[in-house]
Amino acid sequence: MSVLQRILHSPASLAPLMLRVPVGVILMGHGAQKLFGWFGGGGLAGTGQFMASLGLNPGELMAFLAGSGEFFGGLFLLLGLLTRPAAVVVAFTMIVAIVSVHLPNGLFLANGGYEFGLALLAMAVSLAVSGAGCFGLDNLLAKSFKGKS
Repeated sequence: MSVLQRILHSPASLAPLMLRVPVGVILMGHGAQKLFGWFGGGGLAGTGQFMASLGLNPGELMAFLAGSGEFFGGLFLLLGLLTRPAAVVVAFTMIVAIVSVHLPNGLFLANGGYEFGLALLAMAVSLAVSGAGCFGLDNLLAKSFKGKS
């Protein structure tokens, strides 16, 4: 089995699907806030200013990277497309968010804490381990690469 087949292959389980869909939607929403200013977000300029105020410079580049990790990572998770790599990108994005923004505020979300980021991190790690499961585009890709090893 090639490396690509190992990345794409996952057991035919519904559990990853049930995790991928809501996590993908949530991440796409948060990414859209950062990238496009949708749903009350600051867009690249506003989010970039916030990032710069935290010492994450250049702010707009950091906003673009965080927003892209969330939006496109979420989209790929939702579709079950390159699920494991997308989940790793999301996990890394959550680690940065937890450490750079939320950790000083403690655990609880009501205080600006890291509980939500930690929950998304745990879900991303779970998907990185499990893969797409049922009804993911990874399954179609894996079949197309099966005979090419």
